[in-house]
Amino acid sequence: MKQPSMLMDRVMYALLVPAMFISLYLIFIWSPIEKQMGASQKIFYFHVGTAWVAFLAFFVVGYYCVLTLKKPTESRFINAGISAEIGVIFTTITLISGMIWGKSAWNTWWTWEPRLVTVLILLFIYIAYLFIRKMDGAWERIAKLSAVFGIIGCINVPIVFMAIRWWNTKLHPVVFGEGKNQSGGGVEPEMLLTLLFSLGTITLLYVFLMRKGIEIEKMRLTVKKAKSKVIEKLAS
Repeated sequence: MKQPSMLMDRVMYALLVPAMFISLYLIFIWSPIEKQMGASQKIFYFHVGTAWVAFLAFFVVGYYCVLTLKKPTESRFINAGISAEIGVIFTTITLISGMIWGKSAWNTWWTWEPRLVTVLILLFIYIAYLFIRKMDGAWERIAKLSAVFGIIGCINVPIVFMAIRWWNTKLHPVVFGEGKNQSGGGVEPEMLLTLLFSLGTITLLYVFLMRKGIEIEKMRLTVKKAKSKVIEKLAS
């Protein structure tokens, strides 16, 4: 009889693969081409989706970091670390896709506008968080110290989201809300459906990667503990 976790992974994989192909169809074939930016606007769906998952991943990190400060456990430490690793990957993809989009929209690969700067700071915070987790020392002390950085990064997430509203940047577009009235430019119904489906697909990808990452890390720790016991027996 198959274990529930293995069965769940197979179900998620069976859903994820067709969802990815459907997303690609919706993005490149079904959704209309934007009038001003043309075909280059298609990167919008990947850019927003990866940004959303990056934010979600860092909120998960923040959640487990708060729990870790209260009571460090191996499970909480692993969950926070795996989510942070996924978040760093998706934040990097967000920055790269944003640069490609910026070249098309602003004719420049990079500009020091609020949204880009705050995302870059967020990336550096979580890279620092991952480095701190690898430090030598007592496990509980490292867990609590890294948790502080994880929480700081989580607090930075809403700052990233609100940056273009608070500082009234003219470069980065506001699609779903601008200023006090939050009246953004909006999108066509077909574009909105494509965006929502893409968001759902990339979120499912995050959940799948999170589950597999946790499973692999637990296996690694189990092997590490077994090797330590063997070494101790040989030494004695």
